[in-house]
Amino acid sequence: MNMYQTTPVLLRSVHFSTKSSSDMLFNPLTLHFTAVCSAHFYRFRSSYPKMSDPKSFPSRNEIFSNGLEMCQIEIYFRSIHDFGSIRDFGSISVILDIVYLSDRMVQSKTFDGILQLIDKERSGEAVDRSLLRSLLGMLSDLQVYKESFEDRFLEETNCLYAGEGQRLLQEREIPEYLHHVNRRLEEETDRVITYLDHGTHKPLIACVEKQLLGEHLPAILQKGLKSMLDENRVSDVTLMFQLFSRLKGGQSILLQHWGEYIKNFGSSIVVNPEKDKDMVQELLDFKDKVDHIIDNLLKNFINRRANKPAELIAKYVDSKLRSGNKEATDEELERCLDKIMIIFSFIHGKDVFEAFYKKDLAKRLLVGKSASVDSEKSKLSKLKHECGAAFTSKLEGMFKDMELSKDVMIQFKQYMQNYNDPGCIDLTVNILTMGYWPTVTVTMDVTPTYTPMDVHLPSEMIKLQEIFKTFYLGKHSGRRLQWQSTLGHAVLKADFKDEKKELQVSLFQTLVLLMFNEGDEFSLEDIKMAIAIEGSELRRTLQSLACGKARVLNKIFKHKLYRIKINQIQMKETVEEQVNTTERVFQDRQYQIDAAIVRIMKMRKTLTHNLLVSEL
Repeated sequence: MNMYQTTPVLLRSVHFSTKSSSDMLFNPLTLHFTAVCSAHFYRFRSSYPKMSDPKSFPSRNEIFSNGLEMCQIEIYFRSIHDFGSIRDFGSISVILDIVYLSDRMVQSKTFDGILQLIDKERSGEAVDRSLLRSLLGMLSDLQVYKESFEDRFLEETNCLYAGEGQRLLQEREIPEYLHHVNRRLEEETDRVITYLDHGTHKPLIACVEKQLLGEHLPAILQKGLKSMLDENRVSDVTLMFQLFSRLKGGQSILLQHWGEYIKNFGSSIVVNPEKDKDMVQELLDFKDKVDHIIDNLLKNFINRRANKPAELIAKYVDSKLRSGNKEATDEELERCLDKIMIIFSFIHGKDVFEAFYKKDLAKRLLVGKSASVDSEKSKLSKLKHECGAAFTSKLEGMFKDMELSKDVMIQFKQYMQNYNDPGCIDLTVNILTMGYWPTVTVTMDVTPTYTPMDVHLPSEMIKLQEIFKTFYLGKHSGRRLQWQSTLGHAVLKADFKDEKKELQVSLFQTLVLLMFNEGDEFSLEDIKMAIAIEGSELRRTLQSLACGKARVLNKIFKHKLYRIKINQIQMKETVEEQVNTTERVFQDRQYQIDAAIVRIMKMRKTLTHNLLVSEL
């Protein structure tokens, strides 16, 4: 870094403002800075012959009049007999040694002025924040911010809030004091954003928390908690919980005192014979009050991360309802779902939950991964009770599709018994209503999440598909069938060298294995051309057959089980897929808002913006 790059920060920052908020800073600083810079200019004048003419060199007053800034100094140097630029003076060490570090009084006056300005702002006065930002930026550029300013700033901040905490705790009521602490934290955060170095944020906030909260936790609880709970000041108790949560061990202390309050208050109702007549009602009212406070606390912090808790709750439910979960019995699973519903009732982004839950439910139903159909329906019933029938209508439609598919297959099997050439393949089809199942938006069209892939099927399968299509459309005219090959799976009977096996595989795995009825070796391109599977999907399929636990493509294959399930390698949900799901929810929200606006305006005809927002 050369002198020219950093010096503008120094000179531009230390301009000679006449504003009242900075007079105390720059009047003494101007004198020292002027003297030092003038000596600097005269010393370099004697070093350059072209600068030796006194007539061509400006006076000290001319240099520093009207708050001379870097651009003016640059123009001056360029105007002196072909002198190139101020950057020709050399490295940053020149300005550090001569202008700043060599004069301790300049440093002292600078720091005193900055700290006085910050102190004035903390007292409620308006100050020039852009000036502070420039000055502190100068210190950062000169790499002296932390060692020369930050330590002193934090020390004075610590002293300020130590005294303020002791004084205000005696003068103010606890709710008022808590609001003051919260306001101070917001102000200090704003200072970091506006003009302090971002590295100061953590120690600065820790200092405020320690002096205004940490040093006074017992006093705050003893003086204010009981009165706030007695008066049912929910918002103040919520603020206390938020502030105490910032401190290590703060929540534990708060809950301990709260538990003692509940025990003492409840005991005062039960042990007093005079309250026997109203004891039960008072206990019920007291429980309602405590529950109300807890509910507000949960609502407050669980929605701080918009939409993310809803997504994670949906994924947690999926982990519990998938086959292979750790819940031992249906009763334990039911209790777990009840607990989840308590948290679910507090989240705002229920539509986000519905989008992710529906996507996971589709996977469980279609791939047969559901731990229990009864548990699935129980969860659906809980959601319907909490959110209404409209919320679960599509989810119920998914279950209805699966049940109707079973009836259709019974009829199809009877139809095939009367068919002349039924073939040797036993076909099972799930018929899904597109409007019920998860969808994604591709360009301007809405298509299923599981994008249809045109693969080359064996002639026997194609024939069976056509038979089913004729059967189904004969019963349901006007409908259109679209085959989802990505969701197909099969059970193959395989004759290996030494033994016979049954393989449970996906449709893509089936197509690859059937090719080896025609030969022993095939290249990747041969398989890709023969069955027309997309490249990445084909690689995953081959990896599952050749590199998994059951490596059926090996020349010598042995396995202790007769029926072997070969899992397809699953791709984890990508960040892009999560973002797409969330964006679809936001788009649906916009449609709902538009519809609500139209409905309201049809009724009201004319409405101000504020009233319209309140109606929504």
